[in-house]
Amino acid sequence: METMTMIRTTLREVAPEADLDHLEPGADLREALELDSLDFLRFVELLSERSGRRIDEDDYPRLATMSGAAMFLDAAAHGTS
Repeated sequence: METMTMIRTTLREVAPEADLDHLEPGADLREALELDSLDFLRFVELLSERSGRRIDEDDYPRLATMSGAAMFLDAAAHGTS
């Protein structure tokens, strides 16, 4: 699964009523989608499962936006994170 598709699919599960079509790639996900801490944790857990990449708490700030999450996951896939 392409990285941005994986992120969007995951966000649709965590925030099913969110309008992702108008979400800017650099927008803060928690603020724009009104995610609480449990929602964001669920987002991180699902990304970890789907990408096969362990995501530590120190990495959470890198997942704050869709573009940041894509860069983090792509770098992890290529062993450059």
